[in-house]
Amino acid sequence: MISETVTGLGDLLERGGIHRGLQGNSVRGVLENFIKTITLPKTITEQVLLEAVMEREALMTTGIGKGIALPHPRNPVITGEEDQFTALGFLEHSMDWKALDGKPVDTLILIVSASAQFHLKTLSVVSFFCQQDEFTRLLEERAPEETIIRYIKNTEKEWK
Repeated sequence: MISETVTGLGDLLERGGIHRGLQGNSVRGVLENFIKTITLPKTITEQVLLEAVMEREALMTTGIGKGIALPHPRNPVITGEEDQFTALGFLEHSMDWKALDGKPVDTLILIVSASAQFHLKTLSVVSFFCQQDEFTRLLEERAPEETIIRYIKNTEKEWK
């Protein structure tokens, strides 16, 4: 369980959704287009979220390897637990994200949290999944949303 109101990453991903065909000629452009596809909580604007994510990206790449980047604000930009979400985005064309392994990024997992503690818990869970061959295979295959979320929720059930 991640928090009182959210039982796991599967729930967070249902809130944020899975978005396909993201386009852009730069990291900023892709992130801007990604954020525009997400139904954001009323407590944050696209511009505030974009600037917070870009501020974090300027510190160090969020490209973790295996074609995956984990963009996120450095500090919480929302306050309510009910507004927290994770969104998954598939790029139309992979691009250089200065990832640690040097591979181009084609998948984004955006984490938006209301507290540093929740953010770290969510980041830990996302990092775990990114190390699982089955999960990365689903991402590489651009599996249907239901398949990805079902895999996450079934894996999370095993933890209880």
